[in-house]
Amino acid sequence: MSHLPLNLAPSDASPGWMNKGDNAWQLTAATLVGIQSVPGLVILYGSIVKKKWAVNSAFMALYAFAAVLVCWVGWGYQLSFGTKQLVPFLGMPNVALNAKYLTGPAFTGMLPNATMVFFQFVFAAITLILIAGALLGRMNFVAWMIFVPLWMTFSYTVGAYSIWSLGGWLSTRGIIDYSGGYVIHLSSGVAGFTAAYWVGPRATKDRERFPPNNILLMLAGAGLLWMGWSGFNGGDPYAASTDASLAVLNTHVCAATSLLTWLMLDILFFKKPSVIGATQGMITGLVCITPAAGVVQGWAAITMGLLSGSIPWYTMMVLHKKISFLTKVDDTMAVFHTHAVAGSLGGLLAGFFADPTLNRMFYNIDPLKSDSWKKYIGLAYGIQNGRSSAGFRQMGVQLLGIVFVVCLNLVVTSIICLLIGLVVPLRLSDQELEYGDEAIHGEEAYAVWGDGEKFEKSRQVAQEEINTKRRAKV
Repeated sequence: MSHLPLNLAPSDASPGWMNKGDNAWQLTAATLVGIQSVPGLVILYGSIVKKKWAVNSAFMALYAFAAVLVCWVGWGYQLSFGTKQLVPFLGMPNVALNAKYLTGPAFTGMLPNATMVFFQFVFAAITLILIAGALLGRMNFVAWMIFVPLWMTFSYTVGAYSIWSLGGWLSTRGIIDYSGGYVIHLSSGVAGFTAAYWVGPRATKDRERFPPNNILLMLAGAGLLWMGWSGFNGGDPYAASTDASLAVLNTHVCAATSLLTWLMLDILFFKKPSVIGATQGMITGLVCITPAAGVVQGWAAITMGLLSGSIPWYTMMVLHKKISFLTKVDDTMAVFHTHAVAGSLGGLLAGFFADPTLNRMFYNIDPLKSDSWKKYIGLAYGIQNGRSSAGFRQMGVQLLGIVFVVCLNLVVTSIICLLIGLVVPLRLSDQELEYGDEAIHGEEAYAVWGDGEKFEKSRQVAQEEINTKRRAKV
């Protein structure tokens, strides 16, 4: 018995323009990226914080994943990748749920729009979840519920359209952002740090001591994040191609090199092989290679790993303590260093190491076009081939992208936080900060021996204290 709708012929379900292999890989890559968030970052966030914040931290990630999807198909995708331009940095808003549209060819011509909508959604979702990392342990959950759709609508879509859409103003200038060093990591790092400034710090005792409640589980989440990056970078050629294979290998080589570099620095300076430190090094390596994954040689990926394991280490472990403004902003997961610093570093290194041959392959550049020589050539190759002006131009475009993304997220994130603060408190109350999950959600992460009874008693005590203080204010 046929499962096709009555108005569709068998050929309509598998049209001649669709490449089945590419479509299968693209759906697989999208699922791998989704797994990075759910369960990857859900597990990582829930285990790297104090026990009393485990549920809240994990749920911030889970909520963001669901909320972004609804907004994405409602208007976000068309704002980010719509063929009709509203302004040079934004597409025309529209709903991406029409079956006729979703079964038609995407802008690549080889995949249906439904595949592209889902693939781009998981990138938008993980960006919001990364922002949450800077806000764990004190942001009002209702404020977070409002923040997610607003930031996705007014910040993420602008960056995505400007850098990734075919008509975006930075895209037409030839910026190299293979898979989101700018759109995702630099954006989330700056936005997270900015939002952390407006929300305020954690409770003093939490900031002074914030041990993970389960390091082994944290490693499981980190492992899902690492392996999921095969889809993160391997899916961006939009094809099961040799470029995808190169991107995947470069990704893992850079991550491993960065992890080992960070580990060696921890041992050298702090005499301890920190597990959390190694995880941070893994993340900075993955972030750094992202804007360059499929357009650099393997030796460049190793070099980028050495730099991503050392420069963010220095900014986090040394420079952070010397700059008073950085110490005042409570960035729980250090997303400023692991994503903003590492993302900027990767963007600049992409502009330096990008191989023009690989660029032509990825960007489908026609070498016969009169202006093709001006774009997509790393400075190192420009100097080597006597085209240094083109190489310096590329570095200038990469730097312009950093300035744009930083300014965009500083301004938009600040406005969103200030507006939300007029409606609901950005920060949890003192009582909720003291009791964490029990006061906020009425739930706790672990129910080991005796905790059930303790939980019910402490929940009642917490609620009675809150009620007493409310009555006293009245």
